Amino acid sequence: MRTTVGIIGAGPAGLLLARLLRGAGIDTVVLEARDRAYVEQRQRAGVLEQGTVDALRAAGAGARMDREGLRHDGIELRFDRRRHRVDFPALTGGRSVMVYAQTEVCKDLIALQLAEGGPLLFGAEALAVEDADTGRPRVRFRHRGREDVLECDYVAGCDGFRGVSRTAVPAGVGQVFERTYPFAWLGILADVPPSHHELVYARHDRGFALLSMRTPSVSRLYLQVPEGTKPEEWSDADIWRELERRFETDDDWTLRRGPVTRKSVTSMRSHVHEPMRYGRLFLAGDAAHIVPPTGAKGLNLAVGDVVTLARALAHEKETGSAALLDAYSATCLRRVWQAERFSHDMTGLLHRAPDATPFEDRLQLARLERLTASRAAETDLAEAYTGFPLD
Repeated sequence: MRTTVGIIGAGPAGLLLARLLRGAGIDTVVLEARDRAYVEQRQRAGVLEQGTVDALRAAGAGARMDREGLRHDGIELRFDRRRHRVDFPALTGGRSVMVYAQTEVCKDLIALQLAEGGPLLFGAEALAVEDADTGRPRVRFRHRGREDVLECDYVAGCDGFRGVSRTAVPAGVGQVFERTYPFAWLGILADVPPSHHELVYARHDRGFALLSMRTPSVSRLYLQVPEGTKPEEWSDADIWRELERRFETDDDWTLRRGPVTRKSVTSMRSHVHEPMRYGRLFLAGDAAHIVPPTGAKGLNLAVGDVVTLARALAHEKETGSAALLDAYSATCLRRVWQAERFSHDMTGLLHRAPDATPFEDRLQLARLERLTASRAAETDLAEAYTGFPLD
């Protein structure tokens, strides 16, 4: 099998890249290790930056998002039993975010790819990327019980942190920057309408909490818990009681309870691999970088990567120049590091470290006081949250 761009991974990054390259007249083959049902049910991110929303619309994948997604013009910060709203459009010249689950983005892009795009092979496990430092890279993969080879001009590694793309970069090539955090998120999905119309980020002496949603009738909520926590260690009743404590305010706001349909624990980590390219292998999304989920940047960074890569490949096709491809890693990393900075800052601002001292607690509250009293500080948060430019 042969194509121009072999794409490993049918998450939102790989699927959007295939869609963008189709528009540029560049053929692709997408290899996905899991089956379609798994990809379309895999719970991940749910907040789309303005640039991601614009990219999906431009790719012809925004119709259902615009019908069913929930536009959010702000977030609420809670601390010391007080509430403060950050107004995105007023601070950013009109930008906002969209709550639309990654599962739904994947469903939309899969339907388009199967109807209009190149081959999308589910159950096709990539085994290795070979000869990436030559002009004829290859992807060995297993599909329907037999091994095959995908020959291509370029390989896009969109297969996540544990995929073969990242491990195809030889040891000693490049550098890894990372940090692990001594806490995690216990997340639940609950069949109950959200208790607030926008996301609520709460700093509490007992730990961080986040109120989010997937639809007008499904809530997504998180609690900061110690690293290593197992979901089954928390009963539904204990989760709701702890959420109520951490979201407590001095007004009459109340938390709605409902049946918990799913529990999971997410570790907190920052990770960047530089460069994001090895020969003709281009890393994108979690294969190249991971952010803690506090800033809602993971999916959006992946979209930024593939928009940049698609432009570079289209530029080479049109002009014969590889200048944008050669600049791919540096271009992406400027945005990646800004997102890493923002996600790290938000994590430190709202989470209580296990060994936090009273002095550090007071500093956290002072930072939040400053943020809510300064338009300049609010603007910096709003600009980062709604997204750094994709160009």
